[in-house]
Amino acid sequence: MHDENNPGFDPTGTEGGVDTNALPWLEIPQAPGLRFKPLRASGETGMISAVVGLDAGTTLAPMAHLGAADLLVLSGRTRYTQEPLVSTLEPGTWGYIPANSRVEGLAVEADTELLVNLHGPVAFLGTDGRSVRSILTSLDVQAAARRAGVALVPSTLAECMAPRPFAAEPGAAPLAIADSQAASLLLQAEAAAAEGDATHPHFVDTRALDFAPVPANPAFGRKILRVSEETGHVSMIFRHNGVAGPHHHLGPADFMVLSGRIGYRAGPPEGYGRGVWFYEPAGARHDATRRLGSEDLIYTANIYGPIQFDGGPGTSISAVMSWMQYKAAAEAAGHPLVANRFDGDTSLLAWSPLGSDATASIG
Repeated sequence: MHDENNPGFDPTGTEGGVDTNALPWLEIPQAPGLRFKPLRASGETGMISAVVGLDAGTTLAPMAHLGAADLLVLSGRTRYTQEPLVSTLEPGTWGYIPANSRVEGLAVEADTELLVNLHGPVAFLGTDGRSVRSILTSLDVQAAARRAGVALVPSTLAECMAPRPFAAEPGAAPLAIADSQAASLLLQAEAAAAEGDATHPHFVDTRALDFAPVPANPAFGRKILRVSEETGHVSMIFRHNGVAGPHHHLGPADFMVLSGRIGYRAGPPEGYGRGVWFYEPAGARHDATRRLGSEDLIYTANIYGPIQFDGGPGTSISAVMSWMQYKAAAEAAGHPLVANRFDGDTSLLAWSPLGSDATASIG
C-alpha cells in the first residue's frame, strides 16, 4: 500500500513484522546457554530484539548488561538473582534491567521463552563472576541470522523498500504461546493473577494490573509498565478492540501480538495473529489499524518516541502522545511503574585487562 505521507514508500513484504512461530532457534556462540529467534539487530544503535529460549535445568553464569534491557516472560519459570534481591519470573512478568547491571544468575525451573530487547551488548562472565568470557553484540546476531538464512526485520523506512534477502525461513519452531492453553497463562484475567514473588523493583506481574480505559476510545485499554523521562521511551500492554485512526510514528515502536488478530498495513486480509512481532520505523504511518475477529486483540508495545494523530493525509494534527501523557495516564490508573534505576544497582564500569591476553574483568 502506497503511503501518501511517505512518498515512494512501497513496502515489499519485509516491512513491519515477522511470525516468530515460523523462525528456527539459533545457537549463538557468544551467548552460551541461550537459544535465539533473532528479530531485529541494529548496526546503528546496537539494539537487539529477539525471542530467547532457556531449557529447564539450565543455570546461566553471571551476565553484565552494558546497555539496558527489557523482557516479557512468555512461558516457563525462571529464578532471577540480582543481589541483594531474588525473584521468580513467570508468564506475564515484565521487567526492565538498567544499563551497567550485573545479573548474578538465572536458574531455569521450567522451559522458558522470553521476548527480549537488548539496548546494548551483554557480557557473559566466567565462574569467578569477574572475567569476561564473551560479549554478545548486534553484529553477532546479524551474522548468525545470515548464516541461518533468517531475514531480520528492517530498521528504517528505506530498508522496508529493499528486496527481501531470503525467500523463506527454514526450520519453523512454534512458540509455547502458539498453544491456547499456554497463552492463557500469559493473559490470565486480573482476578485470577497469581501471587508471584517478583518483588524486584524492576519487575511487575502484568496479570495483576487492570486494563485502564483510554478516554478517547473506550474499546482500548492499556497497562502502562515503564515511562522514561530521560529517553521518552514508554512500555505497555495494549488491548485494541476498536480501530486506531490515522497516526504517524515520529519515533520507532515495536510490539508482539499476544491474543487475537490485527489488521495492519501491507498485511494479509486475515491479519496477523499470536506470536507476530512488529517494528515500526521512525516515520511509519498507519491510516487505520484494527482488530479482526471477536477475540481480544492484545499486544505488547514499546514506544520510542511521540505518536502524532490526525484525520488523514493532508489534515491538521489532532493530538500528539508522548511520555508525558502516558505517565499521567499511569498515575490516574494507579499503575506502579517499573523503576528506571534504584540505589542498589551494581555499577560495572570498572574494567581492567588481565595479563597479556587482555581478558577483561568487571569489578
